[in-house]
Amino acid sequence: MKAAIIEEVGKLSIKDIQGPVPGDYDVLCETQYGALCTGTDTHLLHYHPPFCNWIKLPAILGHESIGKVIQLGSKVRHFKVGDMITRVGHPGVDGIDSAWGGFSEYTLGKDWQAMKDDGLDEKEWSSHTVNQVLPEGISPAAGTMFITWRETLSYMTRIGPSTESSVMIIGSGSNGLAMANHAANFAAKKIVLLGSSNRINESKRVGSTAFIDYKAKDAHEQALALSPSGYDIVIDVIGRPATTDLALSCVADGGTLGIYGMDDSVSIKIKPELARGAYTIYGGGYDEGEAHQDVCDLVKAGKLAASIWIDENNAFSLDDIHKAFDASEARSQVKPLIKISTVND
Repeated sequence: MKAAIIEEVGKLSIKDIQGPVPGDYDVLCETQYGALCTGTDTHLLHYHPPFCNWIKLPAILGHESIGKVIQLGSKVRHFKVGDMITRVGHPGVDGIDSAWGGFSEYTLGKDWQAMKDDGLDEKEWSSHTVNQVLPEGISPAAGTMFITWRETLSYMTRIGPSTESSVMIIGSGSNGLAMANHAANFAAKKIVLLGSSNRINESKRVGSTAFIDYKAKDAHEQALALSPSGYDIVIDVIGRPATTDLALSCVADGGTLGIYGMDDSVSIKIKPELARGAYTIYGGGYDEGEAHQDVCDLVKAGKLAASIWIDENNAFSLDDIHKAFDASEARSQVKPLIKISTVND
């Protein structure tokens, strides 16, 4: 079977490797689609920190994949053959590590609920709550967005915007747009998105009330002109020293700063002198699995639309994954989609 493997720093190849072997609590899946994560997948490809601290090369790439269940382990009780499972991956084989391993023709999901019910230690199943069933009516291609939506919704929910909140998001990639969409679904009164100029239309579609080109020399002034007292919640989705400085300087007295991005997170230093008053730094992270049902409900209600992020009619093949990276780098697509299964072609 084929898989996308980072052979060495900056070198991604499609290789034939041994398929994953399911255990008692595993489901074997035929991987349908994967989505390229501009942040994590690019950082992994170039072996940037912090990922290089726990993943060894060579490694199978991909963490936003949907798999169709084709075989059940002996103790699986909560999945059935034909289910579409989120966040499937290949655990690695023959000296090849797993960078989640979703860009692989065959992958595994785990029946974490059965493990929990059977009394296994939480450490053995807690990281697998990302393996959930896609509801009927949601295509596996659109289902790749569940990973982005769940992460960001959990993060936003934990920060806790209200109908009285003013929210500023720095970053207009897939995560930044998702954060803005969630803020709109919380009915925040003001949602200002700072991002790339070619993301204005997407910004409007997710519900932002204003958009600022982050490259504008007066971006900071424009942001504060829209909310002179600052913002109740500011989230840096990029994660660089300059964007975090900008974010902190726009937090209202008593507001909250969230640093979600990891572009250069190891170099970020908080500068208290930039603050407008007292502030809180959110450090609670997110739990992707906890947001699954909420995302299902929002999709069914038409409040999250995959078409803003992905183009289901123009997916790249696994063999052409390099072109997906090119599209991501050129920002010609918000989130390149990769068709992995060729069974029905």
